Amino acid sequence: MSSLKPLAVAVSGLFALTPALAADLVQKVKPPVSQAYVDLATFSGGMPAMPGGGAAGMLGSLFNKGNGGGNTFGQTQGQSQGRWMDVVLLTRNNTNLKTATQSVPAGSRLAPTLNLLAPEPQPHQAPERNIPDDEPAKFEMPKGKMYLYWGCGTEVRKGQPLVIDFARMDVTQYNKFFQNRGATARVPTPVPGRPAWPNKTDARLLPEGASMAGEHAFAGDGIVDGFKFNIDAAHDLMPAVEATRSDDGKGVLFKWKAMPQATAWFVQAMGMRDTGHGGDNDMELVYWTSSELPDMGMGLVNYQPDSAIEKWRKEKVLLPASATECAAPKEAVGATAMSRVIAYGDELNMAWPPRPKDPKITWEPQWDVKVRRKSVASLMPGMDSMATSAAMSGHGDDVSSGPPAQPAPAQARTPTATDVITQGAVGLLRGVFKK
Repeated sequence: MSSLKPLAVAVSGLFALTPALAADLVQKVKPPVSQAYVDLATFSGGMPAMPGGGAAGMLGSLFNKGNGGGNTFGQTQGQSQGRWMDVVLLTRNNTNLKTATQSVPAGSRLAPTLNLLAPEPQPHQAPERNIPDDEPAKFEMPKGKMYLYWGCGTEVRKGQPLVIDFARMDVTQYNKFFQNRGATARVPTPVPGRPAWPNKTDARLLPEGASMAGEHAFAGDGIVDGFKFNIDAAHDLMPAVEATRSDDGKGVLFKWKAMPQATAWFVQAMGMRDTGHGGDNDMELVYWTSSELPDMGMGLVNYQPDSAIEKWRKEKVLLPASATECAAPKEAVGATAMSRVIAYGDELNMAWPPRPKDPKITWEPQWDVKVRRKSVASLMPGMDSMATSAAMSGHGDDVSSGPPAQPAPAQARTPTATDVITQGAVGLLRGVFKK
């Protein structure tokens, strides 16, 4: 019998651990039946909404974001002046959903509903045959250099700038230079079965003074009943960033008005230097960001999840919500540099029914919705401030349900400093990324 005692002790100890193991039980979570994604964006300064042309159109074509004109889906990822909203809806109950409606509050000035529409399926195209050329393709590395400065202050810090010479670039140099933080989640895009707004049947612009605060509801074939939620005033469209830049002999000072809705700030500048050697690719591209750690900022001037914002605030990659200014060395931000100031807004995530507190109960949400917000100001060369009220009033009070009128043909114009900078930057970057 004595030989059984150790076994009995071991078994009793196992049962004694059971409550602790239960505490670590992972709750089973099923995907929501219906989901909606709402992106809200405010852009001030920069390029007005126009058909495809100019610097905004070139950058949009490079990064496949927006189309530079009209209210089409994707303008929240562009840089055209104004206030924009993108909505995508999907449901597991109907993967072929074509249309749906979104009830919106009266303050949106688009009430009572938005008409969501899924794109039509595209005809299948056979892949192109890869016919080899007689001679292998030749790649000519673009001429030029890139410089990266970072941190607030008028003095160039020790170890700066990082320099990359495209003619002599190696992998180690490339990885050291191209540091771009970013945790922007990709939301589902409009495809057959996922209706979205705006679209070809409902391309209304957000009227001046529109507010999304209030009750919203989605309805459609396969959308769960009771898909209703409220956007509170704290998670409404963000106001325009009111920013200025001033240059003196020591450096460049960026200042902006405090914004209660902002959770953090970030400033980025990009400019071109002409080496004087001639040639389209013989240029120098100069970056500066407000981060205390090296970062080009290409991934940061966009929506970021709350967890990433909190992390990067602690690391001083992002400026705190209370910040209202940041200076840069004169070597880092030239007179023709384009600059952007972004105010991040926190996300609004809601689901029904709420998640059970008991981990042993499976969570089966019927619907969930994610609302993301940001406000970005662009300071173009030659502009020491932005007339934000004028930028925001460009939409007028057009609340017609049909698509916008076709724009008039663009007038010929003399290229601006912005065009020259952007064309040089785009050409240089395209050469690099085609490698």
